[in-house]
Amino acid sequence: MTPTVTRYVRYSKNGKASYGILEGEAVRELKTNFLHDITPTGTVTPLSEVRLLAPCEPSKVIAVGRNYKSHLGERTPTAYPTVFLKLPSCIIGNDDAIVIPPGATDVHYEAELVVVMGKTTSKVATEAVASHIFGVTAGNDISERVWQKNDVQWFRAKASDTFGPLGPAIVQGLDYNNLLLQSRVNGEVRQLQRTCDMLFDVATMISYISQFVTLFAGDVIYTGTPAQTRAMQPGDVVEVEIEGIGILRNPVR
Repeated sequence: MTPTVTRYVRYSKNGKASYGILEGEAVRELKTNFLHDITPTGTVTPLSEVRLLAPCEPSKVIAVGRNYKSHLGERTPTAYPTVFLKLPSCIIGNDDAIVIPPGATDVHYEAELVVVMGKTTSKVATEAVASHIFGVTAGNDISERVWQKNDVQWFRAKASDTFGPLGPAIVQGLDYNNLLLQSRVNGEVRQLQRTCDMLFDVATMISYISQFVTLFAGDVIYTGTPAQTRAMQPGDVVEVEIEGIGILRNPVR
């Protein structure tokens, strides 16, 4: 039996933020945050009349690095997931601008599958992880390579304002362990790989993280980027597309 695919969005209309279910070219409004309740209000609005926001507001933004052999190059794979932190304040939504901060000289895109947690999760076994996941979305783990290499912590390299594009929707019902992931810059394909090539799969990553940190509904985990990346320039438009999820598009300035 094919799972039902549902696309959840957070959006703004007339200055009011709301939650909804994306159905084709329309949004069905929900009474409250879909992480807690999916009761509809009865209002349906054309997608063209709303602005999509980052689909959730996480209390924690966790990321895993070096999770594709194609990105590792000559480096040796690690024995366990390489985890680092971004900040909730770096999250932006679809069509929001990635802003290169003062002093940054080598800012790269990183297309990634992002997992959104659905409930409180602590010390969960790998076989139980799936029931703790709300859905998946697309993310761009923006990274300043010079700072990443030279700073003691990755605070500014990974968590500067606008360094966490997320969206456009959180999707349920997909086989997130085997989705086509790609990035494009000004229409040129830069990264292209399937999530089944991750060195640590979703269950392994989340189980490992939960041994040390309690995850809450709406927390997000960026799962790593494939292949090699390059610096972005002001005026570029970066797209992250994941099969079944859609396109996350952000201009650079």
